[in-house]
Amino acid sequence: MSYSIFLLRFVDGEVAPLDVERFRQVTEPYVLGSGLEEGYSELRAEDGGEADLYHATQDGDVLLCVSATHFARGAMTGVLIRLATALGASIVPQDGGALIFHEGDRRHLPADLQGKAVVIAPTADTFQAALDEL
Repeated sequence: MSYSIFLLRFVDGEVAPLDVERFRQVTEPYVLGSGLEEGYSELRAEDGGEADLYHATQDGDVLLCVSATHFARGAMTGVLIRLATALGASIVPQDGGALIFHEGDRRHLPADLQGKAVVIAPTADTFQAALDEL
């Protein structure tokens, strides 16, 4: 799918760093080529579905955002949900709004996203359904 989502962790309305080690742990089994150091990873899930991830670190160890594009439905949406939950990140689709996993996360979003946020269960099926609604 040629659609982009952004995985961002918010604290008190500001973007906060993502855990680089957790990023590696979740994505490593699926990486086809480049990795964290290159700022780009191509992933392939068990069912053959792929995704392109862009992730830049600052000072070599501060990761602020992961964007996913060209991601397949199916097992790859499960990988992306596992990544978002492991990072404590919200999913921000390219056309606005936010997908969060707990109502308590809403207060940490920037003010312009709080009213547009939708709480979803952290599963591939609910993620796909939420994307279908956008």
